[in-house]
Amino acid sequence: MENHFLSQNSVMGLNESSMNEVGPGDDVSIGSDLSTLVVPFPELAPVVFFCLKQTTCPRNWCIRMVSANTWFERISIMVILLNCVTLGMYQPCENIDCTSDRCQILQAFDAFIYIFFALEMVIKMVALGIFGRRCYLGDTWNRLDFFIVMAGMVEYSLDLQNINLSAIRTVRVLRPLKAINRVPSMRILVNLLLDTLPMLGNVLLLCFFVFFIFGIIGVQLWAGLLRNRCYLEENFTLNPISVGSSGMTLPPPYYQPEEDDERPFICSLASDNGIMSCTDVPARREGGRTCCLDKEDALHRQALGLSPEPMSNGSGAGDAMGLCINWNQYYTRCHTGNTNPHKGAINFDNIVYAWIVIFQVITLEGWVEIMYYVMDAHSFYNFIYFILLIIVSTVRVLTTSVSMLIPFIPLR
Repeated sequence: MENHFLSQNSVMGLNESSMNEVGPGDDVSIGSDLSTLVVPFPELAPVVFFCLKQTTCPRNWCIRMVSANTWFERISIMVILLNCVTLGMYQPCENIDCTSDRCQILQAFDAFIYIFFALEMVIKMVALGIFGRRCYLGDTWNRLDFFIVMAGMVEYSLDLQNINLSAIRTVRVLRPLKAINRVPSMRILVNLLLDTLPMLGNVLLLCFFVFFIFGIIGVQLWAGLLRNRCYLEENFTLNPISVGSSGMTLPPPYYQPEEDDERPFICSLASDNGIMSCTDVPARREGGRTCCLDKEDALHRQALGLSPEPMSNGSGAGDAMGLCINWNQYYTRCHTGNTNPHKGAINFDNIVYAWIVIFQVITLEGWVEIMYYVMDAHSFYNFIYFILLIIVSTVRVLTTSVSMLIPFIPLR
């Protein structure tokens, strides 16, 4: 009774002092002061859903779960980790109809995880409210959680109607991002990275101009050169009747080290000073042996009634002597063709493809092979271009890292 009397006196004293300080033109009322003093959590909305006060049993229980109990957050983190495990174990191509026990168990876990996330969202909405600056949807990460739950609701509703929408299922991969909202240190780090993104505008603009300059240099120097191939000599002719009757294999129009032409032999034109020329084309080999015949020898053998290419026909009569036609000796004319390496993806024919090559080089993935292509077709000293490009890209990464850290270094 004494404590209650003292608390009432303190409330009345505060109200009298606030009434003395408030002028006739102020908007602050006694009711607002009383509401600030009476509610147990002043930082939260006094009433949500038009009827739930902070002291009402359902909302009071939800507020204590969200703000006071750490076990609720720990359970949420454990469910998120469980979701990561189930997503990693999911194999969509193994059982499309999901009739196996493993797939059904994973589906049961997925349903449990979704129900937990939905209940968690409802509890937080009841505790914090929905709309407002300090309410549930007032926080960016809570809006992400809301989007994930709503996407899951759409997914399950489409499953009930036997409608398959695989794009909705991809939202499941966003569920592990809920861990960012549960770990304060991770949330601070992610917010720090997001805050530094506007600071990278000038750095990215500088990188764009630098790579644009490198792209222009590549186009001016090497446009069309990666399409150089060693073609058959101009006066090369074969009698199609004799070829068809003897089973002689016709050579391809240009030299191809492999059938799919994935790694072509790129030659240097007479006007350039590249490393490779058509004289460097190796001899044809069959069965591990170098072919030693030419087309005149093959035609002469055909005139004698012998097989022009015993090794190619599988007769085995010429295994010891390499009796097959060395078609590669006729690839003596370096000419610009129609195809570029790697299905046409690697070239400097225009600025767009040059940027694609530059981005592949700065990733340090397969850049040596591209450099060899250019050196073979144009000049040995083209390696300077690629070395400078890698150095500039490394400096770009360092500059980006420093620009992100400088604003957060305390000044002495």
